Amino acid sequence: MRADDGCELWTDVSGSGPPLVLCHGGPGLWDMFRELAGELADLRTVWRWDQRGGGRSGGTGPYTVARFVADLDEIVIAAGAPVDLLGHSWGAQLALAYALAHPDRVSRLVYVSGVGLSLDSWRPEFHARSARRVDPEQIRALEAAGREREAAVLQWTADVHDPRRAAAVAEAMATPWFPIGWAAHAGIQGDLVAHWDEATVEAACRSLAVRTLILEGAEDPRPRWAVDSLAAALPEAWRVVLPGVGHIPWLEAPEPSFAALRGFL
Repeated sequence: MRADDGCELWTDVSGSGPPLVLCHGGPGLWDMFRELAGELADLRTVWRWDQRGGGRSGGTGPYTVARFVADLDEIVIAAGAPVDLLGHSWGAQLALAYALAHPDRVSRLVYVSGVGLSLDSWRPEFHARSARRVDPEQIRALEAAGREREAAVLQWTADVHDPRRAAAVAEAMATPWFPIGWAAHAGIQGDLVAHWDEATVEAACRSLAVRTLILEGAEDPRPRWAVDSLAAALPEAWRVVLPGVGHIPWLEAPEPSFAALRGFL
């Protein structure tokens, strides 16, 4: 697809039924929902896409939340609004921002492994937990040697609670592999720091009349208390916390993850 500014956005459409649009994490990464899309293909027409600056999509800026919301709107309109909208990690934040901007175009919202409304309060605990699972010096050494994929796979193993599953899940996330879009990553992070106001977003969430599922793993290194204020603010929110599961529930624990998703959808 081509955005209104000419940037080409990679998309994939599969399945049948009402539309479901998926928003991957990052920023600067790409769609990693192949297995999830296949599982839900009998319930929904599933739209996957790579956000600008990552994966198979064009690399032109600006890399701002408003620009990414506008890109997502192109996908939603093409899919046929209103749509069900699912986002993971950063993608959960993007999906929430879109629902707040266009509540009439979202029938259901699925917020997977997000970090809540605060930009920074959760970070110290997250970094400490991750460092207990994977030595950050190893990651930095791989990055310095230009071994970006190996560094990412090692880093992503910290997101998986079960060490027996960690390597396989991280490899699945990294296949296929594309260069990380660091410009998109830096641009979005800078824009969030400049414009994301926790109190304003929380107030907007209180009037968001969109049914929302918050799906998360209890052992995500990103602390789950960070999502409490969001869950309390949303008037129609259901929260499912999967025990013994980390940041990537549909790959680490597919059966309970898909049961929760199918039940909600």
